[in-house]
Amino acid sequence: MNESTYARALDTLVGAFATGHKLLLCGNGGSAADCAHILGELVKSFVKPRPPRADLVDAIGEPWAAHLQRGLPAIDLTCNNALIAAVINDIDGHSVYAQQVMAYGKPGDVILGISTSGNAENVRRALKTARAMGLKTIGLTGETGGKIRELCDILLNVDATETAQVQQLHLELYHKLCRDIEDALF
Repeated sequence: MNESTYARALDTLVGAFATGHKLLLCGNGGSAADCAHILGELVKSFVKPRPPRADLVDAIGEPWAAHLQRGLPAIDLTCNNALIAAVINDIDGHSVYAQQVMAYGKPGDVILGISTSGNAENVRRALKTARAMGLKTIGLTGETGGKIRELCDILLNVDATETAQVQQLHLELYHKLCRDIEDALF
């Protein structure tokens, strides 16, 4: 991955959020944990304060409202256990994220599929579904990009192949992305 690829990913995410679109996140194992981590950095403040609008605080009319934070819309597709179990039972285990993309995704939204190998079938199906629906697709992978490479409008592939190293590099990369998104929008 080079700086221009990173800049394209950042511009895509900032543009989506700035126009009222959302980010969908999916991955497995440690990458699922990364989805939750990214969501936490976006839905509330990460580094910069994001105070709510004064008119909203006034409309709520409660002292605690001043402590709320402006957030960015992101959905972690890995965390709804009941829905995931229903999709596994009723449809297909590899379609757990694709089904949610069908329900939540709209043209102009962005999906970030995280796979250290780039070969996670459920992430591949989510990206394929997202692309068919007009979402922008970003992959976060190890060195080769694996099978999802061809489905990504933007591939953020780090220079490692061993899972723990890939995940460590992913952490640094998505922290930088979240910080830069916050700087651009707040």
